[in-house]
Amino acid sequence: MSEQRVIRPTPISGFPEWLPEIRSVEQRWLDHIRAGFERYGFASIETPSVENLDVLMAKGETSKEVYTLHRVQEEDGDDSEARLGLHFDLTVPFARYVAQHFNELAFPFKRYQIQRVWRGERPQEGRYREFTQCDIDVINVDGVPLHFDAEMPRVVHEVLAGLDLPAWTLSINNRKVLQGFYEGLGISDPLAVIRAVDKLHKIGDDGVRQILTEEGLSGGQIDSCLELARIKGADRSVVEQVAKLGAESELLSQGLEELAFVLDSLSDLPEGSVVADLSIARGLDYYTGTVYEAAFDDDPGYGSIVAGGRYENLAGQFIRRNLPGVGISIGLTRIFAKLAAEDRLPAGRTCPTDVLVVVPSDERREEALRTGALLRGRGFNTEVFHQASKVGKQLQYASKKGIPFVWFPPFDDGRPHEVKDMATGEQGEADPALWERPAS
Repeated sequence: MSEQRVIRPTPISGFPEWLPEIRSVEQRWLDHIRAGFERYGFASIETPSVENLDVLMAKGETSKEVYTLHRVQEEDGDDSEARLGLHFDLTVPFARYVAQHFNELAFPFKRYQIQRVWRGERPQEGRYREFTQCDIDVINVDGVPLHFDAEMPRVVHEVLAGLDLPAWTLSINNRKVLQGFYEGLGISDPLAVIRAVDKLHKIGDDGVRQILTEEGLSGGQIDSCLELARIKGADRSVVEQVAKLGAESELLSQGLEELAFVLDSLSDLPEGSVVADLSIARGLDYYTGTVYEAAFDDDPGYGSIVAGGRYENLAGQFIRRNLPGVGISIGLTRIFAKLAAEDRLPAGRTCPTDVLVVVPSDERREEALRTGALLRGRGFNTEVFHQASKVGKQLQYASKKGIPFVWFPPFDDGRPHEVKDMATGEQGEADPALWERPAS
């Protein structure tokens, strides 16, 4: 017999995977997030992992991040998959979805989407090539009330507060404030300045100053841009701070009014959990109003754990209707991976089984199977051991998998059922039709 080639299993950088005890915690988190979204009336949808490249590149400079789809062996002349790519976020596919199903949806359309996305960037701490995003968005015809701009951070605060995370802060800004301020300074290309300021936390004042100098801004204009970026506050006092800088424009006034509305609406949240930070820009070009970004207080350089914002007409790329929206996304993988690496996750189980039913002998296997079916029917996750091995081996299996209870069907006629609590070692008679799991 020829010797089989052995391929050594190695992890692929940027594509995380978890052992069962970690994955079980992640699933609990997903259930918690899903329930939090549904409490506010968001409906679940799922879009394909692949989209046409024209859809993925409808807005923003993302071509370097998109994984395209190709078969290993393609027939000559077959280019049917040449224009397909894996989605790099969930907002652009959502916009396509709304346009495609426009006549079937009720507006304002509130949806949540929890799926994996893919980005072809260099993996590093907090950045992955494959990761799970948890998005909520609202799209409406012609206009989205500012109520939803305030609802987004409220939902996220409620969800994340239930996950026992390290301290974090959600920062809010408004792109109209930035663009209007830059226009008030006489800057001809405000979007270029927004993209530069968005890098402030990575490259610092000097790095941004160099970029803006190359863009042709004067020293006074650059100083004003950096002064704006330093403004922070938890209430509408930020409006007064911006006014002192002297720039004026209609767009700036509108943006400040919207920002103040959102801050006022969130004033009941715990102090410091939401702040206005006028350095927040969000690099994607499709954002046009409110923008959000959250980071861990003790590790802001780790990257955003929440992000999003308002976009005026992303779905309009696909349909001749004005369909503005606002959304926010929880970067589940970024949060989860950090806590897993630091051993800060709650303990998880290696399997979901509540009860292992022992098989006393081949002759009594049917009795064991009936017992397992009865326990499952009463709501207990139940395994029946796969063969009539020694009892010690079956107990060892339960212990290694962390199964909390082991059930012993009668080993002889006329004998009772018994159940063993693996945590306490206690064992006693039990009726599978009546037994209840002891309160922990």
